[in-house]
Amino acid sequence: MTVTAPAKLNLTLRIHGKREDGFHELETLMVPLPGLADLLDFKPAESYVLETGGAEVGPVEDNLVTKALRLFEQRTGIPCHYQITLEKRIPPGAGLGGGSSDAAAVLRTLNKLKETGLAKGELEEMAGQLGSDVPFFLREGACWCRGRGEILEETTVDELEVLLLKPAFGVDTVDAYQRWADTEELPYVRYEAQEIAGLGMRNDLERSGFAKFPFLAELKMWLLEQFEVRAALMSGSGATVFAVLEDVAAADGLAERAMTELDPKLWWWAGRTG
Repeated sequence: MTVTAPAKLNLTLRIHGKREDGFHELETLMVPLPGLADLLDFKPAESYVLETGGAEVGPVEDNLVTKALRLFEQRTGIPCHYQITLEKRIPPGAGLGGGSSDAAAVLRTLNKLKETGLAKGELEEMAGQLGSDVPFFLREGACWCRGRGEILEETTVDELEVLLLKPAFGVDTVDAYQRWADTEELPYVRYEAQEIAGLGMRNDLERSGFAKFPFLAELKMWLLEQFEVRAALMSGSGATVFAVLEDVAAADGLAERAMTELDPKLWWWAGRTG
């Protein structure tokens, strides 16, 4: 069985302080990107094996795919002997939720393969143990995510045509949150909310992201100067900065200009939100 694990964008992300449990109190609107997804192939095997391609994902036991499988085994008492081949298409350290989406796909797929019949609420509780973004990927559309991200409210958002740009480096999510309270806004950057389709698009993590990686601020401001762009924002903790476009057909030319004027090694993807 082969399944997809789509990426996400944060159309807005507000931080309302630090909680007693060490996490931050969040309010974020996330939407899936159905056209940008990792692939996971499950085949029966004598023991669990994880094979990866497309990106360096670190030690097998530290990968969220493995952690999700081990948690499922622990919760159900059922051994899950599969060879899982993970083809990474979502870049790591990008603020696009690739690892979290992979973990959710594992929980959903094992529930089906093993016919365990775990309810959505049970799966989401398990997902919350794996990471704050993981429960979102068990839903199929846009959600407001609150608390540390595990309190979900489904909503409807107009599809947006977007261009994603990411430099060769990644951003560590934990570090971005830890530095948030102690960093200042850069004077030449627009941080205020951008109104698109009735949404006030703003990301509070831009403050810490731009302070450590000024190129991300430069990338956002450059996008806002381009005639094809309606809005530009960093997704999650970065390092992806995305532009909302008037027409996705303009994405190729815009990406080429970005690589010529800013960084020839930029990764890019264009499509529609789900």
